[in-house]
Amino acid sequence: MRTSLLAFAAAATLATGAAHAQSASYAIDPSHTYATFEISHFGTSTNRGRWDKKQGTVQLDKAGKSGKVELTIDVASISTGSAAFDKHLRSADLFNTDVHPTATFTADKFSFNGDKVTEVAGTLTLLGKTNPVVLKASNFSCYQSPMLKREVCGGDFETTIDRTAYGMNYGVQWGFPKDVRVVIQVEAIKQ
Repeated sequence: MRTSLLAFAAAATLATGAAHAQSASYAIDPSHTYATFEISHFGTSTNRGRWDKKQGTVQLDKAGKSGKVELTIDVASISTGSAAFDKHLRSADLFNTDVHPTATFTADKFSFNGDKVTEVAGTLTLLGKTNPVVLKASNFSCYQSPMLKREVCGGDFETTIDRTAYGMNYGVQWGFPKDVRVVIQVEAIKQ
């Protein structure tokens, strides 16, 4: 009986070690990662913008079907193509970047279909408020980069958030929508 328990404990330890061996660390590649937003402008056109500065890490365990992500966005790096609009977006009316210079997304709930990530659930902290967010994935894949000689994983992720849940109420009384579509194109390099 004792031999069986020892054999079981050894097998469990080896299985745990094998599962952890599949976990890998990735650094977000800022040159292939873009966080953008879209919001309707009085039901006619769509206002779009992106944040140019971002950094983060991903832990991915394909065999264990799990992962973690930490992404930080420099909110003041917002760019819409219009200096006046960018200035207003940075103001206290909207992103208030003097007081809240960064936004963070952290997650530890990954859903998979085979080897492909289908969604990532976590929290978004913006304007000092934290709320749950689920990012739906499309085009998720990993490849061996011929230039970097390392594995790169990434995909397109999107969600829709209610900006008023973060205290961003500007323009709601005039008919600006609460819902903002957020799209994140991300690639991360295995470390």
